[in-house]
Amino acid sequence: MIGLEHIDRKKPSDFAARLRPLKTVLVAGGAGFVGARLCTRLLSEGADVICVDNLQTGNLSNIAAISGQPGFRFFKHDITAPLTLVAPVDEIYNLACPGSPPKYQINPVHTFKTSVLGALNLLGLARKKNARILQASTSEIYGDPLSSPQTEGYHGNVNPVGPRSCYDEGKRGAETLFHDYGIQHGVTTKIARIFNTYGPGMAPDDGRVVSNFIIQALSGEPITIYGNGTQTRSFCYVDDLIDGLMLLMATPHDVSYPVNLGNDGEFTIAELAEIVLAKIASTSTLVNSPIPIDDPRQRRPDLRLARKVLNWGPTVTLDNGLNRTIPWFRDQLAAKHRMPEAVA
Repeated sequence: MIGLEHIDRKKPSDFAARLRPLKTVLVAGGAGFVGARLCTRLLSEGADVICVDNLQTGNLSNIAAISGQPGFRFFKHDITAPLTLVAPVDEIYNLACPGSPPKYQINPVHTFKTSVLGALNLLGLARKKNARILQASTSEIYGDPLSSPQTEGYHGNVNPVGPRSCYDEGKRGAETLFHDYGIQHGVTTKIARIFNTYGPGMAPDDGRVVSNFIIQALSGEPITIYGNGTQTRSFCYVDDLIDGLMLLMATPHDVSYPVNLGNDGEFTIAELAEIVLAKIASTSTLVNSPIPIDDPRQRRPDLRLARKVLNWGPTVTLDNGLNRTIPWFRDQLAAKHRMPEAVA
């Protein structure tokens, strides 16, 4: 769960003044890391929330703190199949797809179907309900970029037949569907290109670099660096991302083009490892492993469009974000170690 004991739905924050009036919002992938955080935030801003998740990588524990709250409903459903709802829906966030290579590579065909068929099914629901809809796309659509920082006008350098292709090309296909469906059917569509996101609520076995490094450092295990560690990433704290998603959803109909959401601070993987080691005071050593196929060498968002259109930018530095995230993983490990004693 994400640590929220109770939500006062009668007192939306000042942030709500920048949003559309919130009514009923559907979050596909709502039991995942980002989705659960978004569900919680929407409830706190006064919305009724319908959370949809097939629980492939999402977990009911992520929404345990809000499951009993008024205005919250959960449905277990795989969006590769059409979703039928009687209730009205005003907004739809499509966050339904595994986001980490170890997770989305387990069943690559289903990953691709989730991105493409899932997008098509939710777009059909948005059309039926006259709802606006936001696609959680990804910086992975840029592939291994040949220019940096990546602007929304950069078309990418993506391998269509590699081990990451089911996710990269699936998300690219979903963007095409959102673009064309909006034009052809008049649906208000939004596309957020999300860069590496981290924070409390990530699963310990998430498989992405921040969670890997923190878990390894806390456990005293060697920290695995793929390649020589000179490849770069930009890390966005989850609450900054949620702000960006909600502001993008609230933009006028004609803001249908992709918008980068992330943090433009750029760090090498080796730098991230050293920062994590220092914060945890870990004795873990660094070990190098072969770099995965198609692993991007550089990743940094150009945020000029987000700042102009959304009046949004990241506010949480990597230093502060890790200070908030490391205790979460420490608690998760402590709970795991206590579990056998509780069973006994």
